[in-house]
Amino acid sequence: MTKKTVDTAIYPRWLAPVDPTQGRILRDSCLIINQGAIVDICSAADAQANYTANEEIRLPGHLVIPGLINAHGHAAMSLLRGYADDLPLKPWLEEHIWPAEAAHVSDAFVREGTELAIAEMLLGGTTCFSDMYFFPEAAAAVAEAAGMRAQICIPVMEFPTPWASGPAEYLAKGEQLLAQYQGHETVSMALGPHAPYTVSDDTFTRLKALADSYHCPIQVHLHETAHEVTSALAESGERPSQRLAKLGILAPSTQCVHMTQLDDSDIALLKRTGAQVVHCPESNMKLASGICPSAKLIDAGVNICLGTDGAASNNDLNMLGEMRTAAFLGKVAAGDPAVMGADTLLAMATINGAKALGIDHLVGSLSVGKRADIAAIALDDLQFAPLYDPIAHLLYTECAHKVSHVWVDGKLLVQERKLNTLNAENILHNAQQWQARISAAAKDSE
Repeated sequence: MTKKTVDTAIYPRWLAPVDPTQGRILRDSCLIINQGAIVDICSAADAQANYTANEEIRLPGHLVIPGLINAHGHAAMSLLRGYADDLPLKPWLEEHIWPAEAAHVSDAFVREGTELAIAEMLLGGTTCFSDMYFFPEAAAAVAEAAGMRAQICIPVMEFPTPWASGPAEYLAKGEQLLAQYQGHETVSMALGPHAPYTVSDDTFTRLKALADSYHCPIQVHLHETAHEVTSALAESGERPSQRLAKLGILAPSTQCVHMTQLDDSDIALLKRTGAQVVHCPESNMKLASGICPSAKLIDAGVNICLGTDGAASNNDLNMLGEMRTAAFLGKVAAGDPAVMGADTLLAMATINGAKALGIDHLVGSLSVGKRADIAAIALDDLQFAPLYDPIAHLLYTECAHKVSHVWVDGKLLVQERKLNTLNAENILHNAQQWQARISAAAKDSE
């Protein structure tokens, strides 16, 4: 029989497809990639017999998984990493972050901050991220140039920022981007109303009409703090989730970020509307915002995925670390060590994130026909020995620094921990220049 020529054959020790039709862990298998897609998952012997690969990659001590999906963040805020630590959300935002953004955020800030974030995410096994920040056109261009898969959320709020003067301009600029990126292979657009307390009913209504017109998702910070919920009840008698449901905002294409302050009525509303939840445990813990009841949401049948939030409030974009934190926090919150286990967290960081972003037909699992978004982690050091269960090791040991290879859409973006599409030296230099500039400005304002 004539062998079929393909682009890439990956031979790992273990493969975790996150696809229940294939099994939990495959051993001595091979992942066949051609024209950016997964075309076969077979035994190593069958791969040798049936395929001739232009590139063979042997990973004898590695676990291969679907690329991780960081479902919420503010990529360019990596340039504010550590700028205003150890503060509650309201003073952190209003007294430090927003003034710094007003003084420094620009097209260049977003480009160079997004490059820094993408480099960090790729080296940690993340192949897709959702970003909500100013100058979204700059973030989209950087993601496209780097070969990264991204959902770029167009910011919308009532007050002026360096990017727009008010709701009309946010939405007008947003519509241009929605039209520009329709049908793009790796970069998609969503609408990103900041939060119920920064967006009016009228703006939400106009925003929903635009989202419906372009069939695009909506991502919103929601129920992030107790203050947000109590203030809304005092002002209107409605919980924020109730208000958004009444406005028609909550739907299967809506991504609700944080959700730390939920009662049973909120969870029932999420289930009824089909809205998605993006859990950001480390940011919520650092800002003492609260705890998302992840196990209760899963029990209720609500899709829940993971995000790191921005590096200004985390302070990293390490999705493997986020998985570990989510597991530990979920167990403590539920009072049950049996919940939030390794398979649950791997699904939250992959296929659940793909579902939340509406791209699970493309990515999120290693399945024939899907795009080849893949991460490989070396588990052959003494820190991982003995190794009984590679998926459990992925969750419970510190292994982000052992990500060795990353593919997005079949392209090898990280090879033996080297970035193939980004210049690490330039990125570091730019970050240091921004740090000096921001520090000097802060000192002058004292």
